[in-house]
Amino acid sequence: MKYALFSLSIVLTGWWVSNPYYLQLLTFIGIYTVLALGLNMLMGYAGQISLGHAAFYGIGAYTTAIATVHWNWPPWLGLLLALGLTAVIAFLIALPMLKLTGYYLGMGTLGFGMIFYILFREWTGFTGGTSGLVGIPPLSIGALTLDTGSGYFYLVWGIVVVCFVICERIVNSRVGRALRAIHDSERAAAAMGVDTSRLKVWVFVLSAVFASLAGFLYAHLVTFISPDSFDFIVSIRIVTMVVIGGMASIWGSLLGASVLTFLPDWLHVFSDYEMVVYGLILMVVMIFLPQGFTRGMLDIYERARSRYSRPSTSPQG
Repeated sequence: MKYALFSLSIVLTGWWVSNPYYLQLLTFIGIYTVLALGLNMLMGYAGQISLGHAAFYGIGAYTTAIATVHWNWPPWLGLLLALGLTAVIAFLIALPMLKLTGYYLGMGTLGFGMIFYILFREWTGFTGGTSGLVGIPPLSIGALTLDTGSGYFYLVWGIVVVCFVICERIVNSRVGRALRAIHDSERAAAAMGVDTSRLKVWVFVLSAVFASLAGFLYAHLVTFISPDSFDFIVSIRIVTMVVIGGMASIWGSLLGASVLTFLPDWLHVFSDYEMVVYGLILMVVMIFLPQGFTRGMLDIYERARSRYSRPSTSPQG
């Protein structure tokens, strides 16, 4: 029922919003929601931090861009190549990386992200270097071209709905319970028979594939990409989306993506201090709402409801 209502709200929003700028902004929210969903599965449910997630976002974007611009592949074939390549890279990276824990894992993923950022910048023959890669074709379905209008909006949000369904089914399954057990205590989960190594690699690959899918959608939306779109700040922005929306909250990913998409418009005067703003947001949320905005508001509501529903006692005369 909730997905039917969600889908209906998407259809009505696409029909009601006619301003191209706001329609594109909503499309970006959908792309960032896919990014946040993937990272939330890794951080929120499995408890594995990643500070280099923009690398997978960039792999998806650059793979489809190179395939369509340099090799003249159709975009949908470029999508298959992007997802497959990302899954292989993520699997190979996860095997040694996920043996690390805590801050060491964060530093390892940070280094991984920086390596790929340098690769995007220096491999000029394919990526265009700092000048970027232009001429990425828009997506099309048959004779229908999906450019920056409502067609692309519906495509992106249709994919968002599918990603929500996939994540919710995983979370409510035996695998989801195992991931939460790993988050709470990896040693205890292993003692109960959970194959922690396999599951951590699996969720890392899933998270990377979601990021690659978002990169594919981004590349064919803007038809131009450059290394700055996938640098360290982007990784921090994705982490901030997850933290604001609430870790281990699927629908919180939508809230976090929405806030972090509209925030640059609201705070454009602080554009030179982007990292400072994100740092302050993370600090405030982690201090006052450590479970994220969505879960924090629900907890405040539950406490208030229990307080006011508690029967008052008065002395008997």
